[in-house]
Amino acid sequence: MSVAVTAGVLLIVLPIAFNAAFAGLAATFDYPNILRRPTEEVLERFRAGGPRLVLLWWAFAMTAVLLAPLAILVAGSLTGADPILLSTAATIGVLAALVQFLGLIRWPFLVPYLARAIAEPDASPERKDAIDVVFQAFNRYLGVAVGEHLGYLLTGVWSMLVGVAAITSTVVPAWLGAVGIVVGAALALCSFEFVGAFELRGWKLAGRLTPIAYIAWSLWLFATGIALLVSAGG
Repeated sequence: MSVAVTAGVLLIVLPIAFNAAFAGLAATFDYPNILRRPTEEVLERFRAGGPRLVLLWWAFAMTAVLLAPLAILVAGSLTGADPILLSTAATIGVLAALVQFLGLIRWPFLVPYLARAIAEPDASPERKDAIDVVFQAFNRYLGVAVGEHLGYLLTGVWSMLVGVAAITSTVVPAWLGAVGIVVGAALALCSFEFVGAFELRGWKLAGRLTPIAYIAWSLWLFATGIALLVSAGG
């Protein structure tokens, strides 16, 4: 299997896996709306989900890992584009995968412990307060800062770089490159939802734009994958 074919297949598989896992979490855990609820309620809902919910979170984290090999394979597929641009895109893509993985992996490993600890019959109010601080601190640091801010920003930059490379390459249609630039810019904009003056309540425009941008990003990945497979087959 050639690099282009492998990249094409992965470009199709990643958005399907990502959206399937996200839909599963939305249906079973009311994610991401559940994050606006008090800590004890979130952890009670998590505990009620059992091992199936833990595995679903693990699968969601693994979709972030897939972006790393995808970034490398895409860079190797867009022949004709500037090699420095492709190398930079591959590096940014791997970093985007890393920070998104770090943001998500707390759910299948840290959160189960917190959910059990807060439900212990002898858990004192002080212990519950400590669990609340730990849960919220990891949400703000790994969830918002690392997973969302850096994740959205680096994913957006990677998409824009791939878009530029696609325009200068002869492998896929130039319009796909233009779409990648626009979608990437939208994701980069969304990364500032909780920055500066918006730290407490969030930037409403970015909050509304994020799900739209990720749907568009998924469709762009899928279409790019189809274009690569068609090009490789031709």
